[in-house]
Amino acid sequence: MSQEIEIEFKNLLTETEFNKIKTKFLIKDDEFFFQENHYFDTPQFSLKQFGAALRIRKKQDNYVITLKEPATIGLLETHQVITKQDANKMIQAGKLVKGQISERLENLRVDVNTITYFGTLSTSRAEKKYQNGLIVLDHSRYLTVEDYELEYEVQDEELGKTEFQQLLNDLNIPIRETKNKIRRFYEQKYKEMG
Repeated sequence: MSQEIEIEFKNLLTETEFNKIKTKFLIKDDEFFFQENHYFDTPQFSLKQFGAALRIRKKQDNYVITLKEPATIGLLETHQVITKQDANKMIQAGKLVKGQISERLENLRVDVNTITYFGTLSTSRAEKKYQNGLIVLDHSRYLTVEDYELEYEVQDEELGKTEFQQLLNDLNIPIRETKNKIRRFYEQKYKEMG
């Protein structure tokens, strides 16, 4: 288990812009890796009300539960490595493994026994070092949606913002207000629920 502050900038892309970035950074198809994010909340969307999010990420054969919570700058991420069996129990029955994440949820007064699986977002991802951070290029599929996104992960918020805006400007890509993946997932889920 670990914690970190995540500072990143995001911009949704068109497929053409996505391919332009692949070309600029010389990213080959075989440099993309596949990951799955399985999203959870309570039936009352208690986590969403706190501005928090809970997911299991499967990358190769590793499973990590991550709780994202608002922080003064960026997001506080709490990570807990779990087994494939624990991940399956959580997806099939909402059974959350005991540990730092269940304790943090209890501190938020979230009933961990009501945690429910909402769905999966699959992403093909490539990463490249750029300036003082990491460029992340994502092609995601969830529910009935397919989207493309550029992220820039940094340590210094001010410097990162300047570098990210300059990159978009250099590539002639408009800045788009972009919600994080879990928000996009939930908004699409609401739409599809009618």
